[in-house]
Amino acid sequence: MNKPYLAFLIAFGIFGIINTELGVVGILPQISEHYQISASQAGLLVSSFALIIAIFGPVMTLFFSGLDRKNIMAVVLVVFAISNLICAFAPNYVALLLFRIAPAFLHPVYFSVAFAAAASSVPKEQSAQAVAKVFAGVSAGMVLGIPVISFMAEQFSLEVSFLFSASLNALAAGCIFCWVPSMPATEKLSFRAQLGVLRKPPLWFNIATACFILAALFAVYSYFAEYLAQVTTMDRKVISAMLIVFGISAVLGNLQAGKLLSKSVTKTTFFYPIILAMIYLLLFFAGTYTIPTIMLIILWGAVFASGLIISQTWLTSEATKAPEFSNSLFVSFGNLGVAIGSASGGWFLSELGTHHIVWSGVLFLTLAFLCIVLKIKIFDRHNLFAKA
Repeated sequence: MNKPYLAFLIAFGIFGIINTELGVVGILPQISEHYQISASQAGLLVSSFALIIAIFGPVMTLFFSGLDRKNIMAVVLVVFAISNLICAFAPNYVALLLFRIAPAFLHPVYFSVAFAAAASSVPKEQSAQAVAKVFAGVSAGMVLGIPVISFMAEQFSLEVSFLFSASLNALAAGCIFCWVPSMPATEKLSFRAQLGVLRKPPLWFNIATACFILAALFAVYSYFAEYLAQVTTMDRKVISAMLIVFGISAVLGNLQAGKLLSKSVTKTTFFYPIILAMIYLLLFFAGTYTIPTIMLIILWGAVFASGLIISQTWLTSEATKAPEFSNSLFVSFGNLGVAIGSASGGWFLSELGTHHIVWSGVLFLTLAFLCIVLKIKIFDRHNLFAKA
């Protein structure tokens, strides 16, 4: 099956899911006011969602393995649509929290199946580029989800913002149902066979690498607005514009990373922490100057998004016999990395100051680089930069 357009349809579903996951960040103040709860209580809508993904991702993916990928993706999107619909009219905060986190159990299922489905929809040599197109949905959701949902809540109401997310997921489900052909699993692997990939020592080096790279990304990006406000002294309107610039650059960076990975996974992964660390260092020394910072944001966005697909490809390259399960490992450990990185960046910010959060990112990039080098030295020492 060679249908490159399928990657864009699958990416649209990813966009809908990310819109639901992260879009709520922009309306937390309205939620606090509407339900008369504290900011920390409202924050549970974000943290509990991520925690469920991290804990239950591999288990839920194993449970749904072997089923038709088209049906799984469509059903997950329908569940997300229903969840948002109920959240729009939740009578109290407890109901909102329960129905908000309910689809989180299926979040990693869609991601795991989506990556595998995109890769199988094109010839093997084009699989990395197909997955990169799916990751474009992640980038678009990250940069557009928060401002769009916030705009809906500000201009209309909290209910409308949830209804918008419901409509988006319903539309994505319809696209999957109408235009994605049936994608039955070609081989049903037992739970034992899929779990067996965890016995491979190289896989754990790759898991650690992915976790550290995601931590490095979000240790700094989580405080993007704070950094630009405090260090570069940009106002809120300019910062909003920078978020959009960052997102556009991220989408383009994803596609370029897919091309590089098609040439060599090992080379691309090896040089990635070095390049991002250089950007962080430049940001530290030039962050007080507006024009250089804007130029760095364009480059940062492209490299930031590249880290997502590079981490995913690097991790799953050691578990090709169980693609959905290995993708679920990426989603789970990726979310763990996001949590660790965000917490670390927060510590650097509070203890050392906003300007120094980049060192948190550099620290995790150093750990990721060490994992890459050790993995290559121990397991690939006869073919350092093999095309794989």
